[in-house]
Amino acid sequence: MTTRPSEAPPAVDHDNRTASGTSAEATDPYCVPARTAAAMLRPLPWNRLAVLGDSVTAGVMDPLPGYRHRSFADRLTDALAATRPGFAAVNLAEPHLRVAEIRARQLVPALDFAPDAVLVSAGGNDAFRSFDPDALRAELGALLIPLVESGAVVVTVGLFDLARSGLVPREHADGMARRFDTLDAVTADLTRSLGGVHVDTHHHPLGTDPGIYAADRVHGNARGHAVAFAAIAETLARWSEEDAGA
Repeated sequence: MTTRPSEAPPAVDHDNRTASGTSAEATDPYCVPARTAAAMLRPLPWNRLAVLGDSVTAGVMDPLPGYRHRSFADRLTDALAATRPGFAAVNLAEPHLRVAEIRARQLVPALDFAPDAVLVSAGGNDAFRSFDPDALRAELGALLIPLVESGAVVVTVGLFDLARSGLVPREHADGMARRFDTLDAVTADLTRSLGGVHVDTHHHPLGTDPGIYAADRVHGNARGHAVAFAAIAETLARWSEEDAGA
């Protein structure tokens, strides 16, 4: 967890950097090159980004040859920093937290940072067990509403459809699929009602592909993060164009 704000490092050309190379990522139709992403996101009026959540936004992942070992949150930070001198970002995310714990541990530091955009992934640890959708929506609201009221744009990221990937034991898969479908629907509806942006990676064409997951059969691997970032960049670029045309 990053516990204090930090100015984003100078932009680095990550397109061809890593010991193993990025040949697979460069030709993957579900990925986007770093320079392209930076250009796509240039119109966004954001200079301070806070990242909140659990292990997903904290960047837990497995390496995969041919793909940059960089989380989707870090990739978003890189892309925004590439065209914004003085851009600053803080990542407060921690593994294993449920929504109430994320709010208790991360909301105040995020507000103190005064971001104009907040990237959030929350609720996955709640959805591993049965939950009340209304209660979860209220918990998410308690996390997101103060951020929106502070003037930040909230960007929530859905979770890939692990339950339908074949990696979850059959006796657990159906119930898990229903719970994570509900989590995504609740998160998307709440985010949009607050004027935020929900990135629908839950229904991504690769969301059920076992090849995007880590060996722990829970988190993504480097390809999963690259694919998720491409979805984030494309969603934010569309949102920016729609907002400009409104």
